[in-house]
Amino acid sequence: MRHAGTLVKVLRTTQGGVSAAFLIAVILCAVLASWIAPYAYDIQNLSAANQEPSWIHWLGTDEFGRDLLSRIIYGARTSLTVGVVSIGISVLVGTSLGAAAGYFGGTFDRAVTAVVDLTWSFPEILIALIFIAIIGPGLHSTAIAISIAYLAQFTRLTRSQIMALKTETYVEATINLGATHGHVLFRHLIPNALTPILVAAMLATGDAIILEATLGFFGLGAQPPTPSWGAMMSSGTATIFIAPWIIIFPGLAIALTVIAINLFGDEVIEALDIRARLRDS
Repeated sequence: MRHAGTLVKVLRTTQGGVSAAFLIAVILCAVLASWIAPYAYDIQNLSAANQEPSWIHWLGTDEFGRDLLSRIIYGARTSLTVGVVSIGISVLVGTSLGAAAGYFGGTFDRAVTAVVDLTWSFPEILIALIFIAIIGPGLHSTAIAISIAYLAQFTRLTRSQIMALKTETYVEATINLGATHGHVLFRHLIPNALTPILVAAMLATGDAIILEATLGFFGLGAQPPTPSWGAMMSSGTATIFIAPWIIIFPGLAIALTVIAINLFGDEVIEALDIRARLRDS
């Protein structure tokens, strides 16, 4: 009920309501792409290549005569899937490592902290490029690379939350009553640490979408003919002065989606007063 009240509070604000409506629209486009896209994303028509926006093709066509609106709609499926799946893996693994390191401490904590601090010192794009160079380009490779790139962020956040929570009186009382480590971790510590972690995950999803688009721009993400916003922008660079809409509209899709995620996340942070909670911890 508390979280439902928080969501209502967020949606009542102009920023929260508008950003949530836009994100719902993007999600519906991704889920219902097969039904709402006016054309198939992979059908080429070279006689209609580089056509400007019109009533037939609302956002124009690309260099192969494919409908740009349809490819952007299908591209939402690619970007959201990679963003959500990769960050979900990072949260799952990072929360497990961070919780164990923060709770048990000792040699395991020092080992995890050393590895995390090492990866934390490198930009996410560099870590992703290194792993894609090792395992090869592709949609699955991109998701794995992005999940590894953001693993340090959630490990550090979870560790700091667990270390702060395990000193609370109710945790010490639970341990003194004979509760097992698993009970303490999964029934008391991790549930109470999840709120800032999930908010951070939501904001990181926007960063992951940008990273996926960047990798796609370099030809390392989804491979043709699978539509990807980044790959569409990359192909548009060759015809930027002839058909600028090929690079403009996918770029707008990326920008507006990430802005909406960040605006909605900011409203959630304000509603939950997470900044104050993190300062107190």
